[in-house]
This record gives sequence, C-alpha cells and structure tokens, in this order.
Amino acid sequence: MSRSSVGTRTAPRLVLAVPLLAVSACVGESGPPDARMGAPGIAASTPDALPPDTLRVLAYNIHHGAGNDDVLDLERIAALIRNLDPDLVALQEVDRVVERTEGVDQAAMLGERTALEPVFGEFMPYQGGSYGQAVLSAWPIVESWNHRLPDGAEPRSAVTVRVRSPDTGREIVLADIHFYRTEEERLAQALTLDSLLRATAGPAAGRTPGDGPTAGDTSAPPAILAGDFNSEPATLVMDTLAGLGWHVVPKDGSPLTFRSDDPVREIDFLMLRPHERFEVLEHRVIDEPVASDHSPIFAVLVVR
Repeated sequence: MSRSSVGTRTAPRLVLAVPLLAVSACVGESGPPDARMGAPGIAASTPDALPPDTLRVLAYNIHHGAGNDDVLDLERIAALIRNLDPDLVALQEVDRVVERTEGVDQAAMLGERTALEPVFGEFMPYQGGSYGQAVLSAWPIVESWNHRLPDGAEPRSAVTVRVRSPDTGREIVLADIHFYRTEEERLAQALTLDSLLRATAGPAAGRTPGDGPTAGDTSAPPAILAGDFNSEPATLVMDTLAGLGWHVVPKDGSPLTFRSDDPVREIDFLMLRPHERFEVLEHRVIDEPVASDHSPIFAVLVVR
C-alpha cells in the first residue's frame, strides 16, 4: 500500500462528531455519505474484489497531555504519534479549550502536528470547554458520529468514524472506547455501543454469531473497537463483547498497559469484527512510561 509521508499529508481540518442520543437519531440524513461529509469521491467496488489494505492503528489514553512527571506536554504525544506513523489513532481523555490545559483545542493541535484529520467527541462540558475523545485519521473520513452511551460516574460517548482507503476505496469503521466506571455501567455502555454500531455501520460490522457466515460477508465495513475499556481480560464486559462477535487482538510481549510507569493491568485493547476480515501482523504495547498514565497500544493489520 502506498502511504504518503507525514510531511506531505494535507493540512487537517477539525471535525466535530455528530452526537447521537438514540439509534433513531442516525437515520433520516439525506444523501450519500460523500454528499454529507465532502469525502473524496472514489468509485465503489465490490469489497471481495479489492486488493488488501494495510492499516496501522494506535490507541492511547493521553490523560489530557499530563504525564507521570506532572508536566503538561502535548508535543511528546504528537512526537510519539509521528514516530509510529499510524493511519488511525483513537485517543481518550482529550480536552477542548479547557482551563486546566491552557485553553488548547487538543484534537485540533494534535491533528495539525501530525498532519492527520481530527474528529472530537464531547463527553461533557468542563472548565469552560469540553472533555472527551478524539480520532485522528490519515484516511479520508466518510462519516462520523459521537454515539451517546449510558452515563456512569461521568457522561460517556464513543466517537466513531467510517473511513475510506485512499488506495482501494475500502471502508472501515473505528469506534473509540473509554468505558467508565463500575462493571454495571461499563456493561451498559458496551451493549449500547454494540447496538448503535449495528444501526450505523451496517450488517457486517454488526453481525453476531449465529447470524450467518462472516468471513465471506463483505457487504458492510469491518469494524474496530480501540481504546481504554477499563476492564481486564475474561471479565463480564470483555466476555460479553466476545459473545457479540468481537475478537480481542492478542498482544506481542507483555500485554500490561496501566500504569505506564509500573504496569500491572491490561485494560487497553483492540477488538475486531468480523475477525476473518483482518490479519494481524503486529500488536504491541509501546514502552512510554512518562507521557501519560496509560501505555499506548499499536497494531498493524491487513484488511480484506
């Protein structure tokens, strides 16, 4: 797959994900995605006739840029992203013009410093601005949503994008994850997101075991969940998602992601559906013990 270097990517524009309070809120938008979002027009192809795409994915809870050294430094987050050169980035704990982070629009700044297109999704108003998540993308964004999830100790949503390969025109859905706080609250959030993805991402991304064949179904984009699940392996939330057809991508080496300076728990994951559409070339925890309290996770996938 041909990929432009970071230095030659087009300057990004900030997109605010469309908030959705219920499944019905996604329907009723007129016109095709290209007309609504201004995505580059690429002729549609039958997915199974397309050559494979290589996709580099990074997930990182950045703790609003505040490191374990108590220094607020967004540039070291940007430098890590540039060094890994991902196609898609799922970021958690992102501020937008918030007092504690000096009024910076962090998604827009990271987009500018990495030459990736940012999409911000608000959890809640906070200190004069907004607190939430962001996705950065090197692939053209066809459509985006900010899926509202059941509240926990704080309001929650999942910023979600459908992106299109600049090489093949294949589309992929990525949902940014930051479930919180109790197991009951996280389970409700996971189940709601799964339902919302079925409504917005189409049958292949929303298929469950027993619905029929998955490997040969290329009628809708394959989907990725990426981020901070605040849940450990083999717990109720992760097992429930697995029962809904989401496949946890095993990590190479130590899987522990929290805390980054002394990791003892694995709570950050990539999940795929249907997993037969993906081949995992690499998935590992990045050793960065200072920039945030979480370690980033990075994967290289082949998508078919």
